[in-house]
Amino acid sequence: MSNPDTPTDPQQLRAEIDQTRAELGETVQELAAKTDVKARAKQAAGDAAGQARQKLTEVKDQAAQAAGAAADRVSAAKQQLADSDLPAPVRRPLPPAAIGAAAAAIVVLLIVVARRRRS
Repeated sequence: MSNPDTPTDPQQLRAEIDQTRAELGETVQELAAKTDVKARAKQAAGDAAGQARQKLTEVKDQAAQAAGAAADRVSAAKQQLADSDLPAPVRRPLPPAAIGAAAAAIVVLLIVVARRRRS
């Protein structure tokens, strides 16, 4: 009934038993981690929050770029109007409030689009 692979030396046998216990302990820890629903839910929530923060940063960057591009276009249009031969009342530049409102509308639009994509 003896197994030919079983060591006969007591020290080797103890070492093999210790190794088996260590492997069994690791297996038990892995199984316990899989059954810990609360910890897994917390990890998933943390991952989702990280992804949301990353997406928000991307949307903010896109909004800033869009606002900058809009400001550049407004500036170019303003310069074109100033350089044109149109009468003064027609060449009046856009008021700063209108420029700010347009930039804010672009930012809000980008945020709404980003939220709809996440849903």
